[in-house]
Amino acid sequence: MAECVQIQVAEDDEAERLDRFLVSQCPQFSRSRIQSLIDEQAISVNGAPTRANYRVRGGDEISLELPAAVPPVAVEAADIPLDVRFEDPHLLVVNKAAGMVVHPAPGSWDGTLVNALLHHCRDLSGINGVLRPGIVHRLDRDTTGLLIVAKSDESHRSLAAQLEERSLERCYTTVAWGHVNDSGRIDQPIARNPRDRKKMAVVADGRAAVTAYSRVEEYAFATRLEVRLQTGRTHQIRVHLQHIGHPVFGDPVYGGRDGQVKGIQPEHRPRARALLNMLDRQALHASSLSFRHPLSGETIRVEAPLPADMAALVDALQTQA
Repeated sequence: MAECVQIQVAEDDEAERLDRFLVSQCPQFSRSRIQSLIDEQAISVNGAPTRANYRVRGGDEISLELPAAVPPVAVEAADIPLDVRFEDPHLLVVNKAAGMVVHPAPGSWDGTLVNALLHHCRDLSGINGVLRPGIVHRLDRDTTGLLIVAKSDESHRSLAAQLEERSLERCYTTVAWGHVNDSGRIDQPIARNPRDRKKMAVVADGRAAVTAYSRVEEYAFATRLEVRLQTGRTHQIRVHLQHIGHPVFGDPVYGGRDGQVKGIQPEHRPRARALLNMLDRQALHASSLSFRHPLSGETIRVEAPLPADMAALVDALQTQA
């Protein structure tokens, strides 16, 4: 059964952003969790859903409908292999495999990256609660690549601040359908798809989202891109590339599979179908991270090569280019 929390805004809190105000009132939740609840319309102000950047006013009535959770009493450590690309006493950077969920959630209580981290590390930051210890940012289940994990609250706060100020650089490699311009910048707001709440979409009153991309290599019916996130919305790259008509190759949720085959030249269709059969996920890989070390201030850059399935896809596309 869902829990409903009611909060009235005092005059002293006038003009505070809604998400920041709620973090101060509900310290058990991270700001990202509050923002997710806002996106899911589980938070309303004076009876109506609103945006994270709404400025609260004295007397506002805020309602939070918290979904019933049935997590395990404690998340258990599991001896799951990790590809650690950088580690010191304060943080580590992991190269996540396809198919691995980042943290426990309904339907995926074990076998997650967090379970593996608890076996690997004695200490992880507790800012995001017992289900997401150390997790600073996330990747989709079937997106591979680099994730930063904080071992202490001090490191976590520093890394989260770098994400907020956009100084933590995240670079992705992807293969998109069609021939994409040399470079571009997609500045389109993202929110829950009003027709399908399990998906995200470009929505006029969504949260600001900016993605920059540049072409690396062009093939007969696809393009390899380097993509840089300037914001970190759920499914951002996948939604933005679909929005400009070049969905991520193999993406089963955002139009990147069989429907695209009909739009390419007939002589390429058999090869495209064969490549889709070879790849059972979206061709998206978090290939590099650059950030300021929370303690030393040193610039840390970490890279991860393409996973085997994406490397095979690129090789096959180059052969036909």
